[in-house]
Parts: sequence; structure tokens; C-alpha cells
Amino acid sequence: MSIAELGVILSDMYNNSPKEDAALMIRLFGIRYAAEIKKDNYSNEEIMKASGISNLYLNELSKGLKLSEYVSPKQL
Repeated sequence: MSIAELGVILSDMYNNSPKEDAALMIRLFGIRYAAEIKKDNYSNEEIMKASGISNLYLNELSKGLKLSEYVSPKQL
């Protein structure tokens, strides 16, 4: 998966969530796509830039990637 594709997914998750869940969606993205991000050694900054989301949320993506080592997302 390319950085552009990851950026589109992150943007979609962020922009289509309730306002109060926006930061949570960034963390969830980090959990869901951690393996893909780590496999291709993408930087969090590159992904945030591709998503168009402010770098103020960079820490939320880092939290999601860290959480991915301990949790897995619930399958709907």
C-alpha cells in the first residue's frame, strides 16, 4: 500500500467520524495499519501529510502504532 493510499484512508476515517471521535479514529488507523506502515518503513509525518490532517495530530498516530503491539481492532 502506498503512502497516498494510506493518506486517503486516514483522511476518510478522520473526516467521516463524529467530531468528538476524530483523534480516536487516528489512533484506530494506527492500530489497523501498523503492520503495513512498519513493513514499508513509512514515517508518520509522510502519512499525515498525505492525509491532509494537521501535524498537531501526529502524536495520536504514534499512539495508535504503539497500541497495535497490545490490541487488535474489533471486527465488525
